[in-house]
Amino acid sequence: MFHVLKIICCFSGRVLSPERDIMGIMATLETTVNGLRFKNPFVIGSGPPGTNANVIRKAFDEGWGGVVAKTISLNASKVINVAPRYARMRSEGSKEVFGWENIELISDRPFETWLEEFDSLKQSHPDEILIASIMEEYTKDCWHEIVERCQAIGVDALELNLSCPHGLPERKMGAAMGENPDIVKEVTGWVMEVATIPVWAKMTPNITHITDPGRSALAVGADGLAAINTILSVMGVDLKTLRPLPTVEGYSVPGGYSCKAIRPIALRMVMQLAQMMKSEFPDRTLSGIGGVETGDDAAQFILLGAHTVQVCTGVMIHGYDMVQEMCSSLLAFMESHGFDSLEDFRGASLPYFSTHADLVERQTQAKAEKKARREGMVEKDAQWSGDEFVEQSDRLVSND
Repeated sequence: MFHVLKIICCFSGRVLSPERDIMGIMATLETTVNGLRFKNPFVIGSGPPGTNANVIRKAFDEGWGGVVAKTISLNASKVINVAPRYARMRSEGSKEVFGWENIELISDRPFETWLEEFDSLKQSHPDEILIASIMEEYTKDCWHEIVERCQAIGVDALELNLSCPHGLPERKMGAAMGENPDIVKEVTGWVMEVATIPVWAKMTPNITHITDPGRSALAVGADGLAAINTILSVMGVDLKTLRPLPTVEGYSVPGGYSCKAIRPIALRMVMQLAQMMKSEFPDRTLSGIGGVETGDDAAQFILLGAHTVQVCTGVMIHGYDMVQEMCSSLLAFMESHGFDSLEDFRGASLPYFSTHADLVERQTQAKAEKKARREGMVEKDAQWSGDEFVEQSDRLVSND
């Protein structure tokens, strides 16, 4: 009976166990972020899975908590993609993909078309969370225009793409902005002058200290951060042709690396941002991105401070219906710990990060305490003392 009940409840983002049902307690994945109500924390990340209205509707219908559309700009005529534009790394001896590189640009579809589709999506799915990812050149008027026109059509939030590692850097776009904290501050400030809906600034990992641009965006009013975008990479070289991958007419460029192989890096950067935000901007939010394919993956990001979790490459490998299993497994994790909501465990693992010097001190103290306990134990019958008999007995007891 429990398994049937659990499956039914997953579609509503809730789960019950027989014991908790008796107590009237229900675990839920629903969460409110920047005033927006997400039915679960799983959000389609900006990229091919959000490339037009058709696929975005598919994501909504499958149960995703929200969708960040593929990045758009005012003038798509300059966006020309090439093929092939992906390269994959598989584990040896199997077809499992653990690394994915792309040299894909932002959307090549006209801005007017996107506005029409945003409007259509909000009419067909008015309660779903639709987030526009926007990117523009280093021009205040352009940023003002794209923000004003997107929010006027009814999107729920904006994500500033300040982080694509290969997206038109010659036009000072993407990571060419995001790697400079001063430019991040200036551009985000332009956006906040006219924004009337929540704004997330998406961070690049291709920088020494991700907290620097993150702090800059938050200092001028960004409602939240999203991290991380892809890691600049070269997937490899074809040893037969001696050409780098992916190869286009014999040539290539460095691209963005994603998939489960980058998760440890993403977790580290999310942790660093969360620590900074907790002490300096406790009212802001964080969307974690990087190699998420399961509910357990998502739980780790939330434990390190994320409010929502984005998935892009995972959808390209597993399909839109992967969200159902992710919801189920995240709820199972919550149930195993007795958590009723995401807030019950968000950031719970942050206090356990320290310094190496502190680790040394803690281990030295633990060894000293263990030695003291060992020295206080009776090892031979002649060591028993009538005055300390109870204490000596206690020392010989295994952990209760």
